[in-house]
Amino acid sequence: MPEIVYYVAQSVDGFIATTEGGLDWLAPFEASGEDYDYAAFYDSVDAVLLGSRTYEQALTFAEWPYPDRPVYVFSSRALAPAGANVVVTSMSPEHITAELGERGVRRAWLVGGGALAAAFQRAGLITEYVVSTIPVVLGDGVRLLGTQGSSQRLVLVSTTRYDDGVLQQVYRPAEPA
Repeated sequence: MPEIVYYVAQSVDGFIATTEGGLDWLAPFEASGEDYDYAAFYDSVDAVLLGSRTYEQALTFAEWPYPDRPVYVFSSRALAPAGANVVVTSMSPEHITAELGERGVRRAWLVGGGALAAAFQRAGLITEYVVSTIPVVLGDGVRLLGTQGSSQRLVLVSTTRYDDGVLQQVYRPAEPA
């Protein structure tokens, strides 16, 4: 079974995007020149998992952000794949995770959004959370785990504080008692 890593940025008040799905609030931090360990993380994953709205947001970027990884887009809507490495699926997180394991994927990046992350979390499939808290308050938006997450105890593995105030924490699910 592959590792599923939810690597995500959130505002101090727990939102990963504005109500409209916007990410402009991240721009000043992306322009800072700080990598936030992204390159090393991206090099560690074999596949990318996206919800349909996150996928549509990625299509608006100047360049497709995942050109060299297989990408699985979870959607009940018919969406056109952005390239040969993009698969649009309506299968469950459990089914796709098993398929990834059969294909030899060791580690997959669950990009989001919140609803997809909640589905993986409810199924007990997220093996690691890498959450970068950005020093911004949005007031409203898309929650880290949408509105459908379930209760789960986590164990803090590490914390990195960056000079610009970004706090990156790595968590793993706690072992059942």
